[in-house]
Amino acid sequence: MPDGSEISIKVLTRISEVSAEEWNACAGESNPFVRYAFLNALEESGSVCAETGWQPQHLVVNDEQGKIAACMPMYLKNHSYGEYIFDWGWADAYERAGGKYYPKLQSAVPFTPATGPRMLVRSDAPEKYFDILIAGMVQLARQLDVSSLHVTFPPSDQWDRLGAAGFLLRSGKQFHWENKGYDSFDDFLDELSSRKRKAIRKERREVANEGVTLKCLTGDDITEDHWDSFYHYYLSTIDHKWGRAYLTREFFSILGESMSDMAMMVVAEQGGERIAGALNLVGDDTLFGRNWGCSKEIKFLHFEACYYQAIDFAIENKLKWVEAGAQGPHKIQRGYLPREIYSAHWIKDANFRDAVANFVNNERRDIDYEIQGLMGYSPYRNSEQDC
Repeated sequence: MPDGSEISIKVLTRISEVSAEEWNACAGESNPFVRYAFLNALEESGSVCAETGWQPQHLVVNDEQGKIAACMPMYLKNHSYGEYIFDWGWADAYERAGGKYYPKLQSAVPFTPATGPRMLVRSDAPEKYFDILIAGMVQLARQLDVSSLHVTFPPSDQWDRLGAAGFLLRSGKQFHWENKGYDSFDDFLDELSSRKRKAIRKERREVANEGVTLKCLTGDDITEDHWDSFYHYYLSTIDHKWGRAYLTREFFSILGESMSDMAMMVVAEQGGERIAGALNLVGDDTLFGRNWGCSKEIKFLHFEACYYQAIDFAIENKLKWVEAGAQGPHKIQRGYLPREIYSAHWIKDANFRDAVANFVNNERRDIDYEIQGLMGYSPYRNSEQDC
């Protein structure tokens, strides 16, 4: 334990080794995924553990008074699943050259491609604690003798800090919707070109014509019965995509118990029977779309449940952004535009680091060009266009 005279850093193999109050004092309230309840639900449910390839190695920094001033979610990994910023090619190249890429260290929220703080510093703590966290995770990487250390989906200010500390800076893109002060969904549609506006109305109308009704549930309105149905959809989607079911059924129950105030589930029904659902988490200014699934395929239902209902909810609750998850250029025509996302990487081997640096520098330039090109397909009309 700290003796009350100097700053100390320790590594936690379970987040439950600290209290929710201590962790959340650093995490803040703006992003649901770095809050204690979400990270603990992953661990307590068995979704995240050494056996699943995500061994917690959370950093906690105590100040001179022995009070937690900063912390950071960290994991020792023996694969690259569940990250959404892919380094499979790096691993293959390094191992073909005779190196051992795994294990590696990862600062991330498992299975969650959403931007949010990774270096969690108490609001009243000095700026130096960001540097202490950076030094601490590099020291941990050296102690564990891992090939690399990766910080994925940090906000731009933390990305810049990591770059200043010598991390390699990588960028990518996602498609996000921005609320420009709309009072209704029709206000949003009025911003689009006539053709795109008509297309969205047609998609919504076709879903309604199938007799599908949708509602957004929050808080205690989401019951265990809803979670049962949703988990069935989740597994069905995984099977359909030949993916891997990272989350256990217990995760959703724990989430519902501990974070009901931050959960929003879109439930679709037809003839009184539930047929689909979409799970979202609510931040202070952002709605984060996470998982979707259905038991019956209906044309355009995915767009309605995941994109349009999310927009409706964001407008009603005055949220600035909707982040609808990874991938999806098809989101552009539905009002979700490309936005840069970030990651930062520390590579132990100097020669390998040089090769990765060359790759990420070229990739960042390509991402810039790609975003500029995609913006040319924006559905939003400009002042010269006829509405």
